Amino acid sequence: MERPDQGERVHGRPSAELRKQVIKYRGYRMAGARPARTSLPAGSVTLLLGWGTPLHLRDSPGNDAPLGQWPSLIAGVQTVPVLAGYPGPGHAIEVDFTSLGAHRCLGVPLHHLAETRVHPDHVMGTGWTERITERLAAAQDWPGRWAIIDNSLMNRCAERPPPSPLMTEAWHLLLTHDGNMSMSELVTATGRGRRRIQALFREHIGVPPQTLSRILRFQHALTVPATEYRSLAELATMTGYYDQAHMNRDFHSLSGYTPRQLRSITAQSATTDTSDNDSCFRDFFAR
Repeated sequence: MERPDQGERVHGRPSAELRKQVIKYRGYRMAGARPARTSLPAGSVTLLLGWGTPLHLRDSPGNDAPLGQWPSLIAGVQTVPVLAGYPGPGHAIEVDFTSLGAHRCLGVPLHHLAETRVHPDHVMGTGWTERITERLAAAQDWPGRWAIIDNSLMNRCAERPPPSPLMTEAWHLLLTHDGNMSMSELVTATGRGRRRIQALFREHIGVPPQTLSRILRFQHALTVPATEYRSLAELATMTGYYDQAHMNRDFHSLSGYTPRQLRSITAQSATTDTSDNDSCFRDFFAR
């Protein structure tokens, strides 16, 4: 018996010139309905370009209120999970930006994108989305599509200056410490005032340093190998939470699940869905 068409999911690397701005490309061909997946908060910004069935978004988990149908979108830094799925056939490409990369390539203050989603034309200009998706749909293969996106983003990035050294330093401090730096420590490390740092994060990331720290700490706690701790209390301590109760509250706020539930779900997903093991942190498991 002939196997049904399962569609495909492929990963692409941006050109060398974009690798400080873009984490990766992901391409999807949906042969039919694709199960909804829970998209978790991450310190990145996503550009989605689709042709065919639009992406359907809903609140997650528990609420399930509809958040619209999106053929294409830009999503800023989020602090709550959403359910995302395709009820029919189509194609889509995700561009995962670093926050600093998004600020440079998109050319807008990222507080306008935080906790929301917008049509790409609102940022890239009227007609941009239709023009680029027509070219993507006409391309013969995925490498050809990556090249189209490379060229478009390189042109945009070339028009804008890189982030200030202070913003780059503060961002990398939080990343290298997995979010475990207080505002006072960030002020001391950079030698700049609290208000200056807050303003830079609002402009370049979209959320305050404290919010980004929560997301990075959550990401770290969710991805520590199970062999490296003996209990959830030990995991909480090693990843910078005050205690297990603090970790439980943050996990529930950011994902709707307890640490034990979410780590179990993501471990199962990694076992059964090896094609996406190197995916962006946003998209972990089927509902």
